[in-house]
Parts: sequence; structure tokens; C-alpha cells
Amino acid sequence: MSLTGLAIRKSTTIFVVVIFIVIMGLKSYFSLPREAAPDVKIPFMIVTTIYPGVSPEDIETLVTREIEQELKNIKDVKEITSSSSESFSVISIEFEPSVDMDFALQRVKDKVDTAKSNLPDDAEEPEVTEIDFENMPILNVVLTADYDLVKLKEIADDFSDQFETIPGILEARVTGDLEREVQINVDPERLKDYNLGLFDVTGAVMNEHVNIPGGTMDIGDFTYTVRVPGELKNPYSFADLVVTATPDGPVYIRDIADVTYGFKDRTSIARYNGTPSISIGITKRAGENIIYIADTVKEILEKSKPYLPKGTHIAIQNDFSKFIRIMVQDLENNIINGFVLVMLCIFIFLGVTNALFVAIAIPLSMLISFIVLSLMGYTLNFIVLFSLIMALGMLVDNAIVIVENIYRHRHLGKDAARGAEEGTNEVAVAVLASTLTTVCAFLPLMFWPGIMGEFMKYLPITLVITLISSLFVAVIINPVFCYRFMKIKENNSKASAGQSGFFSKVISIYEKLLVRAVRFPKTTLAIAVLILILTFFVYGQLGKGVELFPSSDPDSMFVNIKGPTGMRLEAVDEIVRELEKTCREFTDVNAVLANVGVSTSSTGLGGGSSGTPNEARIYMDFVD
Repeated sequence: MSLTGLAIRKSTTIFVVVIFIVIMGLKSYFSLPREAAPDVKIPFMIVTTIYPGVSPEDIETLVTREIEQELKNIKDVKEITSSSSESFSVISIEFEPSVDMDFALQRVKDKVDTAKSNLPDDAEEPEVTEIDFENMPILNVVLTADYDLVKLKEIADDFSDQFETIPGILEARVTGDLEREVQINVDPERLKDYNLGLFDVTGAVMNEHVNIPGGTMDIGDFTYTVRVPGELKNPYSFADLVVTATPDGPVYIRDIADVTYGFKDRTSIARYNGTPSISIGITKRAGENIIYIADTVKEILEKSKPYLPKGTHIAIQNDFSKFIRIMVQDLENNIINGFVLVMLCIFIFLGVTNALFVAIAIPLSMLISFIVLSLMGYTLNFIVLFSLIMALGMLVDNAIVIVENIYRHRHLGKDAARGAEEGTNEVAVAVLASTLTTVCAFLPLMFWPGIMGEFMKYLPITLVITLISSLFVAVIINPVFCYRFMKIKENNSKASAGQSGFFSKVISIYEKLLVRAVRFPKTTLAIAVLILILTFFVYGQLGKGVELFPSSDPDSMFVNIKGPTGMRLEAVDEIVRELEKTCREFTDVNAVLANVGVSTSSTGLGGGSSGTPNEARIYMDFVD
């Protein structure tokens, strides 16, 4: 007994399976994480080392070559390149795409640790960075206020803590804030008068401003932990700490220094449309749903607005979820439009009866594909959605052949069960061969080497899943529906709607051309070869070249500013202020966010890490 025959005899079970596919398919579709592009690990790492005040030649000899010597011993390395500039060494390591990047990162760190013993003592610690586009913030929450930044910083920290509780958020980094610190400004003259040094002052602070464990104490049936709390709660209490004792009495910190409760030296500055601000860069974990995270962040902000101090303003900048949402909606619309056009063609050529049976192949095949993609842990990105659009027209091919053949067998007078089974079995091998040839055409894309291969492999995988799903629907589900619901009118002698009227004339013309082509095979093949050669010639003359993706208008952009190593934050800020004015003069620019003192390296896309005072980044959101 064939699979189709078994399905027909167990038709009730098949209907239960269809209901399961619909429920689980819809659930999988709505739960699939939305992303712009597939999560592809970039097999690159960068080792950066700072050696202040040293010439490029010495950087090359003393730092770069020493580290390179160790890195050359790592397996699976494709290429190592280096750049030595004044005070700065950068080594880029490219691995084979198949390498485990977590394991590779550990091996690089081990080799760098080995090389550190050969580096100059006054060179800074080498930093190993893995390039990962998932580190790019998906949106920036920008806070501005009519009051001081100290209060605004407290609000930003509170928001940051709330954001990091959202499932899927990796980090909520605050940029442009002021941070409090106790400053003990020692007077060198007074220090000299008491015959003291800075170590005496730092030692007094370290010894007094500390919690001391006191062991345990047994009281009755219980053991209690003893601790001596010594951390000072009041910032100005540091002035009362004793530095040393003299015959004239104790020397307090207030006798040799001024104690103030001030702010740390700023490591970053943020402005929104020229107004001092604090920005919170939201970074998600790999494979998480951007749209869900962005909506949850906006919901938290909306609920908090009534409780914020008067004069607090909130803006969303560089919202990547907006692009994802529009892209998914556009592609979904394309799928719906494609479905409507495909159905229109089917109705015209096959008639209403057969078109309805063929139509169920599209949604069921798509839903099965969503279930499989969800089980494989894939995200719904533009590659996957584009693949689904490509597969849309091919989904109905199998169903058309099988439904039409079942329809023909029913017209020959066979009953519903026999007509459905024999009609399917007669063309099953041909349908299988047709599907496999299409699958085989896309399979080589799975072996595309390099990073682009890792990126594009989602296209053939999605197409293979979708086409195999359509084969399952055509061979198992379509015959069951035809068996249960296909009705044949006795006065209808046509095998299909395409054998009358206008289409009969088209078929007649085609038949005449086919007879002539078969009668003169050599001439037919010669014409085919000539057309093939002519195609290459015409494309060579009129072709516009090749590009991976078509260009499109951007929704936003950013400008990187990098000053010489050692340039002060305030000096870079002056340059950024001038550039901000220029950016705001363009009418197409909706908002401008400037972050000074953040990394502009490829690993810091969208927010960067603080601690690089000579670098800055300006974001611009364009008018829709």
C-alpha cells in the first residue's frame, strides 16, 4: 500500500494532522525572533596594545612582532595582519569560518598572555576583542532634562536596571553621565611640613575605610558571624581620618588636604540636538526578538513618564526595530500579494474547483516550514523571508500536477478513493524527481565558503525545507482533500478549465509549433544554441554589472571622529560641537545624537565602549 493510499484510508487522522500543522505553524511564526540579518559569527579578532609616546618603528619591534610571534602558532588561522602607528599596535586575526570562536578567543588570549612577558614594562595591557555585530545596540534611549545631569543620571541608572531585567537584553550601557566621587586634594606644602608622603595618606584611607571580618562567635545554640563595619557613609568624614600621630597630637587628613564631594573626570559626553543628555544603548543577546525587546523598552518608558520629574524629556534614537518591523511587514505583504497572484493564475487556468484544492498547498507548506525553522533555532530575517517569497511560486507546482491528474481520473469514472490514489501514484515519481532537481539546484549554495557562505546558507536551507514541505502536502494532504471534497458534475465533460475558449486556441498554436520542432530537431537545437550565444552578447552590451544587494536609501547614518592618541576629551568635544552644527543644518536630518569618548571600532557599532577620549560618534536620524 502506498503512502497516499494509507493517508486516504486514515483521512480523519490526516485532518487532525492538518489542524496540528495550522496551530503549531501559527505559534511558530509568531514566536520566531525577528532580526535584520542572520546571526553569523565573524571569524575576526583584534589585539590592540597602547605604548604611549613610542614611535611606529619601536612599536613594530617591541610590541607588534612579539605578539605576532606567538599568534602564528594558533591553528585554523587564515591570515594575520598588523598595523603599527605612534603609541598604538593593532593586530587583526582572521580565522577559518568553521572555527569555534569561543575556543579561538581563549587560545588568542592565552598566546597574548604568553607574549606579555616579552613586552616593555611600561606598555599597557594588550586588549583582545572579538568582532561581533550582535554587540551593536538595537536602539538608544536619550534622556534630556531642564535640571542638572546628576539627577538625570540617577534616572538613567534606574532605567538601565529595569531594561537589563528584560529577557533577551545583554546590556544597557549608560553614556554621557556624571559620576560622584570623594576627592582628597592634598596640599604638597602642608604635607612637607608634617614630613609625610602621599603613601601615608592613601594608607590611612585604605586602612580606615574598610569593613573588617571578625570571625565567628558561638552564643547558645547558634554561631554568629562577626563583622566590623568601617566604611564611611558620609563623604566628608574622610577629613576626620588620622594620618599619623605626633608629639603635638594626631594629624588629620583635613590638616593636609581639602576634602570635597565632587565628580569624576568625565570619560564620555552625550548631546541630543545640542542639549546635554544621557543616552542608554540597548544591546540584545544573539537570536533574541528585536521587536519584542524594543516594544518592552518603550512600554517601560511610557509607564514611567507620569512619575518622572517635570522637565524630563525622552527620545528614541537609532531604533533598529523600526527597520525590522517595516522590512517584515513589506516581505509579508509581498508574500500575500504573491499568494493572490498565484491563486489568480490557478483560477484562470484550472478553474475554481481545482484551484481551491491547489490553494491549500501554499499556507500548509509555509506553516510546516515555520515549524521546522523554529525547531532549528532560526530567526525570521530578510534572507529567510526572501527565500519564502522565492519558493512561493514553486509550492503549487506539485499540487497542480497531482490535483489535475486526480481530476482526470475522476472524469474517467473512477470512485473518489481510487481516483485520488491512482491519480497521485501515477505522477508521484515525476513529482518527486521534479522537486529533487529543484532542491539540487540550490544545494551547492550551502557549500559557499567564507563569511558570505555562512550568511547566505539560510537561503538554500529555507528553500529545501519549503519544497520538501510542499512535496509532503502534495502527496499526502492534497489527495485526502480531493478524496473527501472533490465533486465531479456528470454534464461536465472537460478535463479542466484550460481546454476551452481562449486557451484551446493557445494550445492549438503550441501543438503546431511542437510538431514542427520535433520534425526538424537539428534546426530547433541550432536556434536554441544561437539564442544562448545571443543572450550572452546582449547582456555583455546592455548589462549593468553585478552587485550583491541593491542600494537603498538609508534611514540613518553615523559619523566617526578619531583624534590623535592622547587628545583630551574636551578638545575632541570642541570638534564634535562644530560638526553637530553642520549636521543640524540639513533639512532631511530629524535628530542628531553626539557621543564623545566612545569607541568607534567595529566592535562598538552603535554605542561603543567608554574610555577612548580621542574618539567620538555622531548619529543622525533622517526624516521618513
